[in-house]
Amino acid sequence: MAEKAILYDATRCTACRGCQVACKQWNENDEFIPEPPYTWDKTVNWGSYENPPDLSPTTWLKMEFREVEAGGKVRWLFTRRACMHCTDAGCVRVCPNGSLYHDESGFVAYNKDTCTGCGYCVDACPFGVPRSDRNLITGIAKMDKCTLCTSAGLNRLNEGYEPACVKTCPPDALVFGDRNQLLAEGKSRVQALKDKGYVNAYLYGEKELGGLHVMYVLDDHPEIYGLPANPQVPGTTVAWQSVLQPVGWAVGGLVIIGLGINYLVAREAKLARALPAKKKEE
Repeated sequence: MAEKAILYDATRCTACRGCQVACKQWNENDEFIPEPPYTWDKTVNWGSYENPPDLSPTTWLKMEFREVEAGGKVRWLFTRRACMHCTDAGCVRVCPNGSLYHDESGFVAYNKDTCTGCGYCVDACPFGVPRSDRNLITGIAKMDKCTLCTSAGLNRLNEGYEPACVKTCPPDALVFGDRNQLLAEGKSRVQALKDKGYVNAYLYGEKELGGLHVMYVLDDHPEIYGLPANPQVPGTTVAWQSVLQPVGWAVGGLVIIGLGINYLVAREAKLARALPAKKKEE
C-alpha cells in the first residue's frame, strides 16, 4: 500500500475548528473543555480565542492562533497541532512493548490496550504531542494521541473514508491522499506563494524526521507558526534506544538466567540431601 498523508494548507485555514469537533465526535472523546489538571471545573477566559488551551488525553487536535505584525499590519496565523506521524518517530523508538508502531500507511498507530503508561513517548516527542493520564482509582496510566482515525473499532481508513478532520474541513485546508502526490501538490502551492511575494514560504514535513505524514504549507518560516525549524528526537531517546534499552534487556536476561541456575542448583542440593536419608530408611 502506498504511504498516505495529510496536507494542511495554513493559508486556506479559517480556524473554524470544525476539525476539532469532528475529531472528538468520531473518536468518542469527552466533550468537556480540559484545563490543567484536566478537571471538570468551569472554564475561564484566559485571553485567547484558542479553545481548549492545550492538547490533553481527550483532545487530540487543537488549532493554535497567533498574531503576527509585519509592515504595520497585524494578521492571524493558524497552526494545526496534533500528531505529526513522523517516519523517524521518537515515540515508536522508545515504546517498550510495541504499543506505538507504524502501520502500512506510514502513520503512527497505537494500541491503547497494551500501553503500560510508562510515559517514555511523552518525553520522546519533539512536538510535545502525546498526553498521559492516570486513573486515580485504579492507578493505571494510559497515553493518548491522534491515531489518524485508525483506532480499533473506529478505523475510517479501512472503510475507505477520509480522516474525520479532513472530511469536515469547509475550505479544504486539509487534504488526504498518497504522500507522494501530496508532496508534489505541497511544493506547487509553496511555489505559488513565493510567486506572490511570500519569499519565506515553506513545505514543512517533506524531510523533517525522515518525512512527516502530516505536511504543512506555510507562507512564512516554521518558527513563526510555532513549529521547530529542525525537529530532532531527544538525545535521551537515542541513548535509551541504542544503549540503555539493550543493556536493560541484557541485564534482565542475565537475571532470568541467574534465577534459572539458582533454581537448578537449589534443586540438585535438595535432591542430594534427600538421597542419603532415603538410603538410610531402606
